[in-house]
Amino acid sequence: MAQILKSKNLATKFQIMLEIAANQPNIQQKDIAPRLGITSQAVSDYVKELIKDGWLSSQGRSRYRVTREGVDWILQMSRQLHSYAWFVSKVVADISTSTAVAASDLSIDQKASLYMKDGLLFASDVISDKGAHGTVVTEARKGQDVGIRDIQGVLELETAGITIAKVPHVQDGGSAGTNPARLQSHINETRLVGAMGTEALVALTQIGIKPDYLHGVSEAAVEAACCGLPFLIVCTADRVPVLVQRLDEENLGYRIVDLSQTSSAAD
Repeated sequence: MAQILKSKNLATKFQIMLEIAANQPNIQQKDIAPRLGITSQAVSDYVKELIKDGWLSSQGRSRYRVTREGVDWILQMSRQLHSYAWFVSKVVADISTSTAVAASDLSIDQKASLYMKDGLLFASDVISDKGAHGTVVTEARKGQDVGIRDIQGVLELETAGITIAKVPHVQDGGSAGTNPARLQSHINETRLVGAMGTEALVALTQIGIKPDYLHGVSEAAVEAACCGLPFLIVCTADRVPVLVQRLDEENLGYRIVDLSQTSSAAD
């Protein structure tokens, strides 16, 4: 979930920053307050924090500008909101299309519970008071696709973790400097594998593993994690910083493990 949706403080700061960005440099705190539904004193306190954070600069009374760092922060929060909106749309779309995998034999007009498993929506004849449920509209055997209508309740989705397995750059040993046993152990713990960088791809190939993803790996990992699927990204060392930045933008949990032969086995 986007950080600003978890914190009223960040959400208010974000709104104030947008108001100032849209009207800089001449904007009065008293004009911002009614738009946000807070007091002028509260706006003043937030502005002081934003200046301290380095996201705003003061150029005299009622003259403020968003700094370069502030612009970067606004864009980061905006990307998080966009990604979360995409996630919400996907969840709603999955439910509104009313298509699931039958977890048991289902008959028309039968009540069914809905749940997520392995990134897919399932319908079961075991009714639960929690989560989402609906009415079956197409008869289906176990394992077939089934139509569901009149869906009620909330579909519970838990994000999964992402593991970044760092492979040395070719100048530092590349695939030859990678610990194959350690790589295999991490593959055994995950569902999906992506490779970023030639060294990473070769390291996987040498232990007989064909990655599930070679292109768009970071976006695939984000989507998979949001659907509850653990994802392993085997990544060349020089690409790790950009990858980490992308995952931080999505506020997703991840861990970095070093696969070089010289590193400690402990993660």
